[in-house]
Amino acid sequence: METNSLDKIICSGGIILSAKTKKFLLLLRRNGKTAGTWGFVGGKKEPVDQTSLDILLREIEEELGISPSIQKIIPLELFVSQDQKFQYNTYVVIVDKEFIPVLNNEHTAYAWCSYQSWPKPLHKRISQSFSNKIIRAKLEILLELI
Repeated sequence: METNSLDKIICSGGIILSAKTKKFLLLLRRNGKTAGTWGFVGGKKEPVDQTSLDILLREIEEELGISPSIQKIIPLELFVSQDQKFQYNTYVVIVDKEFIPVLNNEHTAYAWCSYQSWPKPLHKRISQSFSNKIIRAKLEILLELI
């Protein structure tokens, strides 16, 4: 049975990467079941006509309070639940340099981190992604190329 697109929850998130320092931006969640864990900028689709990239760009502005100078946005991972009702698009967002975000009420702190020097505890799903050999290889290649 095919899932109606209106029944789907579509989300996008991005890990921000500074080209200058090769550090990643992670945010400490304030609320909900993921409170107290470190994660990415991200959120779910609101208007019906939003693409996964539209979601990502909206969330960057909402959660960081600024529009950083983006060099590139690179797809990293697509997670789809077994029932096909939940989709999460993860991207690497390459920016020129580190910046100080103006956090909204979803987060209590931020950290620019070196690769594999992640703050703890990581959001469960992000921890799973970072444990994946393919995801790690993609991040390592990106770090070499920038």
